[in-house]
Amino acid sequence: MKLMGVDLGQKRIGIAISDDLGITAFGLTVIERKGDRQDCRRLRELAREYGVQGFVVGLPLNMDGSMSEGAKEALSFADKLEKYTGLPVVTKDERLTTKEALRFMLEADMSRKRRKEVVDKSSAALILEGYLLEKRERQGETEGS
Repeated sequence: MKLMGVDLGQKRIGIAISDDLGITAFGLTVIERKGDRQDCRRLRELAREYGVQGFVVGLPLNMDGSMSEGAKEALSFADKLEKYTGLPVVTKDERLTTKEALRFMLEADMSRKRRKEVVDKSSAALILEGYLLEKRERQGETEGS
């Protein structure tokens, strides 16, 4: 099942996509926020273009696991996205994904300008990769039972 990862920011949305088998993810693009309705419309267009069958939206919980304001906004957006696209939407804890993406970029000696260009889609890829890994692990547990 091909999925799209969504890293919802205040100004931009990072977007990642999985391969057809749902094994790995890669950063696709970044779109500028224009309001929930227009953002959902753009995501629907991308989903159709790439044959996506569902979305994984990052959920920015507080470090203690409690709901942050950003997490509440992400849940609201996820609900709107599901209604607007008719595709299933799940959320994935995204704590530290942006920091992890930045760490990878620093290790790769990427310039500040280039990091700014790719951090959102890289974070979306990490969110989606995490979800895909958890899904495989859950399937392995049920198959091994």
